[in-house]
Amino acid sequence: MIYRAAIFDLDGVLADTARLHLKAWHQLAQELKRPWAEDTGERLKGLERMASLEVILGEESDRFSEKEKIDLASRKNSYYQKLIRSLSPKDLLPGAGELLAWLNEKQIPIALASASKNAQAVLQALEISHYFSTIADPEQSAPKPCPDIFLAAAQGLQVEPELCVAFEDAAAGVAAIKAANGMTAVGVGSENSLREADFIVGSLSEFVPKDFFLSAIHAASIS
Repeated sequence: MIYRAAIFDLDGVLADTARLHLKAWHQLAQELKRPWAEDTGERLKGLERMASLEVILGEESDRFSEKEKIDLASRKNSYYQKLIRSLSPKDLLPGAGELLAWLNEKQIPIALASASKNAQAVLQALEISHYFSTIADPEQSAPKPCPDIFLAAAQGLQVEPELCVAFEDAAAGVAAIKAANGMTAVGVGSENSLREADFIVGSLSEFVPKDFFLSAIHAASIS
């Protein structure tokens, strides 16, 4: 199978921003005197903001009104936004910059499908925003593992889902890709947690794009 577009999650796939999210959530958990278990970071992977807050609150969730929860999520986001300012291209994960540059050179369209509402600011800090033809809006999409955000990304690129390869580091994200009308899932990270992916790589530096993608130039010449 030869694919014509690439769709990326952000945190944990392209850049080391997951650590910033965890740092912000950890700060909030400490302020609320909530326990931070060894597996809390893994449980937060791929979740949108309010779902992540529920993980932090745990059995005490019912103590908080919806307004209080929104305020807490906003407080966490303010911590994260401050941390974003420290980002630079050095925070790109291995192989990410090289893969984006290769796809761009071959004129293969690229989209972002991230639950992060700060995605644009992160891309700009990482100096990679120019690679992306479209950014799917998490506000308009049901949270992963629903496939909405990946389908929206494919629609934004005007490429059929079955002709897209999508990259994810979380089980919920892989499940979303697998539900997206024939889209192919590449898991980035641990084989144990990403076993449902079609392909698994330890990092993007292990991914060989020429084995997957048909360049826009070549596609035009044979169509």
